Amino acid sequence: MKNTVLVAVAAVGVLLSCENKESVSQTPESNAEITIMSLDPGHFHAGLIHKSMYPQVDSTVYVFAPEGPELKDYMNRMSGYNSREEDPTAWDLQVSTGEDYLDKMISSKPGNVMMVAGKNDRKIDYISAAINNGIHVYADKPLVINKDGYKKLLDAFAQAEQNDLLLYDIMTERFEISTILQRELSMNPAVFGELEKGTLENPAITKESIHHFFKYVSGNPLIRPDWFFDTDIEGTGIVDVTTHLVDLIQWEAFPEVILDTTEVEMLTAKLWPTVMDLEQFKQVTGKSEFPGFLQKNVSNDKLSVNSNGEMNYTLKGVHAKVSVIWNYQAPEGTADTHYSMMRGTKANLIIQQGEAENYVATLYVELLEGQDEALSALVKEKLQDRFPGLDLEKISDGKYKVIIPEKYHNGHEAHFAQVTEKYLEYFTSKNMPDWEVPNMIVKYFTTTEALEKAQEK
Repeated sequence: MKNTVLVAVAAVGVLLSCENKESVSQTPESNAEITIMSLDPGHFHAGLIHKSMYPQVDSTVYVFAPEGPELKDYMNRMSGYNSREEDPTAWDLQVSTGEDYLDKMISSKPGNVMMVAGKNDRKIDYISAAINNGIHVYADKPLVINKDGYKKLLDAFAQAEQNDLLLYDIMTERFEISTILQRELSMNPAVFGELEKGTLENPAITKESIHHFFKYVSGNPLIRPDWFFDTDIEGTGIVDVTTHLVDLIQWEAFPEVILDTTEVEMLTAKLWPTVMDLEQFKQVTGKSEFPGFLQKNVSNDKLSVNSNGEMNYTLKGVHAKVSVIWNYQAPEGTADTHYSMMRGTKANLIIQQGEAENYVATLYVELLEGQDEALSALVKEKLQDRFPGLDLEKISDGKYKVIIPEKYHNGHEAHFAQVTEKYLEYFTSKNMPDWEVPNMIVKYFTTTEALEKAQEK
């Protein structure tokens, strides 16, 4: 296949092409601490980290990928950020195409951080190749989708530690304001008490989310690649979006605690499909028919995708429930939603995002021991330094809604800049907390354990 280098002109987002280039051309040496190499950007998250620019990151992004619609979508997204009227970015893209894109990245190595977001079945092999060749990794979730991948991930983390490399996954949901405040309130014994242990039927902590195949991103309809609907590539629902929810359970229930896989017991897990017809498939992929590799999941002209999952497990003896549902499209005026409950000995902390909340994640507090004054002091006084404008609205005796100013609801896309800034902080100051890597390992152990449990005959 012919190799091509494409350069995005930062000022106007115009794409130029030069034929027969074997690898990316080298720009003058940069003073920036970080230069990003984007490998096979098959998911729109690969572009979202570039919606903002960062002082310590070079404006040149080196892209290594096969030719095709996914690369084109990535280029168009970056071009759109460069050419927008408000706060445009100035990314210069050098894109090297060809089926040997991974070998080209490894051999030329024009940057020091690999960013990867795309086909989940091969992501761990990309990560391992980067780590084994002295390249830091910043990867979209999930890093792995089965036990074979998990074993490779353990080796990658061991190699990264040996070579002083940073391997980190993108956990955007830690930056959702309602979740941040749920965590803050749960850490206050006067208000929350202690986290209950719970039971299988009544977990101490519950995380549920509803997602949609067809939706809008940056104001445009999201076109998903056809492989997204092959769970052998994307992963089933129980190992994909659940990554975020398992992470939040660890992050909230055991803040800054180093966890171990021996503290996880998987109790139950199940998978079930979302079914779509050909017209729906056309709308979300732009493809006129179901491709051959998806025929294994087509029956009566309808495609079944095992995108829904549920798991019940204990972590350090605490019962947790995680579930993810993928519908085809959200009803008019709605979006992806999140539900969460943490049950304490003194209070329940509940996040709801339904019609009553205008589909905005909203935090409620149910007091069990009449500690109204302690809650008021925490929200209206102590948390004011970090979150000016927080307030409480009394719903009924013992039940309050936390009033969160609109400015804190910055949205899913903005969270990519926030988590990227956290990665850059860890990279530049070399101060990543000692619990991050062990807890990433526990997280992927949990999701892959759930998959095995769900697939038991």
